[in-house]
Amino acid sequence: MLRRHLLRLAITGAGFLATGLLRPAAARALGGTLPALDQPAPAFRLAGVVPADGGKAEAAELGLEDFRGQWLVLYFYPRDFTSGCTLEARGFQRDLARFRAAGAAVVGVSADDAESHSEFCGSEGLAFPLLSDPGGRVSARYGSWIAPFSQRHTFLIDPQGVLRQRWVAVRPSLHSAEVLTALEALQV
Repeated sequence: MLRRHLLRLAITGAGFLATGLLRPAAARALGGTLPALDQPAPAFRLAGVVPADGGKAEAAELGLEDFRGQWLVLYFYPRDFTSGCTLEARGFQRDLARFRAAGAAVVGVSADDAESHSEFCGSEGLAFPLLSDPGGRVSARYGSWIAPFSQRHTFLIDPQGVLRQRWVAVRPSLHSAEVLTALEALQV
C-alpha cells in the first residue's frame, strides 16, 4: 500500500513538474529571499578594509569579480565587537590558513563603517577583509537584511561565481569548521 502511494506521488509530482505547475518555491530566511543555489551569486562591490602589514587595516573596495578563480566564503554578520560576531570572526581567523590552503578567501560583511571594521580587525588580529554595507543593499540581495543589521548568514561561492552552499542557522562558535567541511566536500 505504501509503495503504491509513493509511486502515485512520484508520477503525479513528475507530471506537475513536466507541465511547470509545480515549481520549487524560492528559499526564504528571516532576512528575505535567499539567492538560489547552483546559480550565479549576486554581484556586489563594497568599500571596507583589508589586512595590511604591521597589523593595520587599509581602506579598499572589493567585489565578487575580485574573487574569480578562487572559492569565496562570504559571511554576513550583525555588528563588530558583539559576542557572537566576535566568536564567528575568531573561528574564521583560526581556520584561515586551512581556507587559504583549500583555495578560498574569507570576507565578512556588516552594516558597520570602515573605521569600526579597522578597529575590529586590529583588536581581533583578523587577516581577512571586512566590507561595509551600511544601507543593506548587498545584504538584501543575499536575503540577509533586517534593518539596521545584516543577519548572520554565510554563502560559499565557487571559483566561477556560482553559489554552492548557504547557511542561515549559524552557530558562531562552530561555524567556521562547518563551512570548511562543506568546502572540502565540494572539492572532492
